[in-house]
Amino acid sequence: MNGITFLNPGFFWLFLLIPIAIAWFFWKRNQQSATLKISSLKGFQGQNSFLAKLKPVLFILRLLALSSLIVAMARPRTVNVSNQTKTTKGIDIVMAVDVSGSMLAKDLKPNRMEALKDVAQTFVENRPNDRIGLVVYAAEAYTKTPVTSDKAIILEAIKSIKYDNVLQDGTGIGMGLTTAINRLKDSKAKSKIIILLTDGVNNAGFIEPETASDIAEQYGVKVYTIGIGTNGTAEFPYAIATNGKFLFRMMPVEIDEKLLRSIAKKTKGKYFRATSNSKLEQIYEEINKLETTEIEELKFYDFDEKFRPFVWLAGILLLLEIALRNTLFKSFI
Repeated sequence: MNGITFLNPGFFWLFLLIPIAIAWFFWKRNQQSATLKISSLKGFQGQNSFLAKLKPVLFILRLLALSSLIVAMARPRTVNVSNQTKTTKGIDIVMAVDVSGSMLAKDLKPNRMEALKDVAQTFVENRPNDRIGLVVYAAEAYTKTPVTSDKAIILEAIKSIKYDNVLQDGTGIGMGLTTAINRLKDSKAKSKIIILLTDGVNNAGFIEPETASDIAEQYGVKVYTIGIGTNGTAEFPYAIATNGKFLFRMMPVEIDEKLLRSIAKKTKGKYFRATSNSKLEQIYEEINKLETTEIEELKFYDFDEKFRPFVWLAGILLLLEIALRNTLFKSFI
């Protein structure tokens, strides 16, 4: 009976009739046979019939038939469940990441860039049903990975983020935002999201952040902005030593929070400030909850009915009882 369920388990209450039937049988068994009163049984000694002893078999057959019918009425069956899911509301997300030299500051551990990479990878892994792209920017911007549903590509792109000389150093928030918008403007997704992260003040690029936010609003792109950096001062790289390693010194942290709030407000997004590793994790978790993807799950049930063998068994037992009652045991009933 492993893996078998019952559609009508209430019929098992009928098994309470079994002990009642047994009690009735023992109460009435002496009345079910004809009796003969004689003065002496001496002439019948040693003549006990073997068939007479087997007479209760008929009652047992009837009980077994009744039990089989009860099990059949309870409808035993096995079920094979298969699931199919489909996304009913897709979301396209582009992460625009500041990769300027200041992202090497050590107020987050081991530095801002590495802390971001760890959190961003977790965020991508938690969005299996969405398409995600990656844009990196400093004074200029470029698309590192277009919007795709291949999470392996995105994760590898995030791991490979680093500070190098490919982009001119500086912070072009407008450039990064515009490049991200360009990846989403033709998207057919129900929701288009940009997560813009920076640790400084806009000081480069030929597109103003305000202009970029106007474009985002026109295309219906929601922008979540994140300012990353502690309050006060932090260890910033300011030069490269002869051995090729960065030299650090304490410098004030400057983030244009007014601008980031304005961009988020205009595009119906939200601004966050990440002052520590744990705070950065909380921000991405909150964005993950704010932008939920609607999933429709379809379940298909394949039932295999098992009651038929019990019906056949009950029928065979009843036929066997009737046959025995009218043949072998006819002279005793």
